[in-house]
Amino acid sequence: MSALQDFHNRLAKSAKHQAKWAKRVGTEAYRIYDRDIPQYPVAVDVYGTRAHVAEYDTGWQQSDEEHAAWVAEVRATVAEVLGMEPKTIAFKLRRRQKGDFQYSRTGFHSKDFAVHEQGRKFWVNLDEYLDTGLFLDHRPTRKRVGEEAAGKRFLNLFAYTGSFSVYAATGGASSSVTVDLSNTYLDWAKRNFELNGVDLQRHQLVRADVFRYLETAIDEGQLFDLIVMDPPSFSNSAKMQDILDVQRDHVALVHSCLKLLMPGGVLYFSNNLRGFTLDASLVPLCRDISAQSVPEDFRNRKIHQCFRFQV
Repeated sequence: MSALQDFHNRLAKSAKHQAKWAKRVGTEAYRIYDRDIPQYPVAVDVYGTRAHVAEYDTGWQQSDEEHAAWVAEVRATVAEVLGMEPKTIAFKLRRRQKGDFQYSRTGFHSKDFAVHEQGRKFWVNLDEYLDTGLFLDHRPTRKRVGEEAAGKRFLNLFAYTGSFSVYAATGGASSSVTVDLSNTYLDWAKRNFELNGVDLQRHQLVRADVFRYLETAIDEGQLFDLIVMDPPSFSNSAKMQDILDVQRDHVALVHSCLKLLMPGGVLYFSNNLRGFTLDASLVPLCRDISAQSVPEDFRNRKIHQCFRFQV
């Protein structure tokens, strides 16, 4: 059997199984393939009636013509298996890089469209940015936040498009603050709020450097019952006063968050840095919930690490 036929068969089997599973858990956005076969080092995610394919940078040496032919082959196979038009399959080369990549545009343009997830709706865009607007690996933690948010004051740091805030607000949070450095993504978060009928008077969007926001919030004596902090692994954005390195900076960030928690309050701290090690001083203060926070549709069980702190 050729590698291409093996890829086709693996994709078809997984797509059928995962579609049934996704229906049971109530999501239109889910992963069906992740580097299962060495010759096809891609992640394939379904978003409603479209699909998103991200190629991993393997260091393979290919000519532009060879790579273009391989991309066309992958796109055609995904389209055939999923019964979609090839033009609806977004394809990206995901190079390992440092910096403010989350906010980078690809140069391609397409319309946003909404997908449903566990009773909520989110705008996504598969073409214009390196990321789609919804991190699928955080689905279980979003569900936790939604279930724990009733009557709580919620803080979302490095909020991206505000999906955690939407879960908190629709889960009955009394108020929320959503903090990010990008106007683009804060506007996206606002549109996600509106898409879910959230009352924006009780849910604040704040454009700020998280380090500076935390300093000010502590000085002002602000308090929250529930905090989510999901920083990028590294950022040297010109908008920030400091360079963010999550391995180096996570102790200070976590302690700042703990100062903002009411007694009994909870902090969820997550990150996607490969090889991340939680500082030994923090280990007694939290529970590692990574095994439960990585969803079933992710074969890569080390896609992120997630920790639950309670004061």
